[in-house]
Amino acid sequence: MSDKKLLESIKKLRELTGIGFKDCKLAIDETNGDVEKSIEFLRKKGIAKASKKMSRTASEGLALAREENEEIAIVEINSETDFVAKNEDFISFCKEISEINFSQKGDLEKTKGVIMKNKNSVNDCLIDLIAKIGEKITLRRSVFFDNKNGKNYHYVHGAIEKNIGKIISIVKLNKELPEIGIKLAMHIAASSPISIDKSDLKKELIEKELEIIKAELLNSGKKTEMIEKISQGKLNKYISDNTLMNQVWIMDPKLKVSDVLKDVKVLNFVRFKVGEGV
Repeated sequence: MSDKKLLESIKKLRELTGIGFKDCKLAIDETNGDVEKSIEFLRKKGIAKASKKMSRTASEGLALAREENEEIAIVEINSETDFVAKNEDFISFCKEISEINFSQKGDLEKTKGVIMKNKNSVNDCLIDLIAKIGEKITLRRSVFFDNKNGKNYHYVHGAIEKNIGKIISIVKLNKELPEIGIKLAMHIAASSPISIDKSDLKKELIEKELEIIKAELLNSGKKTEMIEKISQGKLNKYISDNTLMNQVWIMDPKLKVSDVLKDVKVLNFVRFKVGEGV
């Protein structure tokens, strides 16, 4: 192969894969200039590179929302560092994933098998991106809110672009109230409730919290006869602080969320904060 043809093949391979010159030259040399086989060679190499990085912690990244026909999907895509979360290739990948994820109604397993614009599957493109960037990248979680039986509203906190940020919340109400809906989504993003009301809290969670409270009181030297009374008060505060309807309304601390909603019913909500729980 002439030097000119070699360089042309390397250039084409770089354009198709985004991989560096050295790796592309190695692939071209290994496959006698066959670009298609070189892509396969690099993908296999990418898998090898990616596998070494999967034990790392990916707690940075982006959350993206996609809204269409009053339906909304959120997907969280993690990286190891915030530096990569600002990388143009990473952001471009995330945007396309957000579109695909919406089309698959938030089913991440189905999303991973979809063919992207470059004619490769999401999973293969993810592996290639890991190899190129050099960090663990994961499609962590997703959710989809359909347009049935209510109205959806969402809010993006710290948006770097429209519908892309670090915290995204969705709330579904039983009626159309845009002003209240958007404000409530903002409240959820800021206050991080774990359930709609007291009745939605898991029994195991309440029992565990009570156990922790009693242990703390006992270790602080409180008398046994006082612990039961104090612990119940602390548990009630925990429930109020963590259930949406009982939280203090962020727009007016004199009110609770239940005071604002009155005859409005919250059907469902979700809050994604990038890296939370990783």
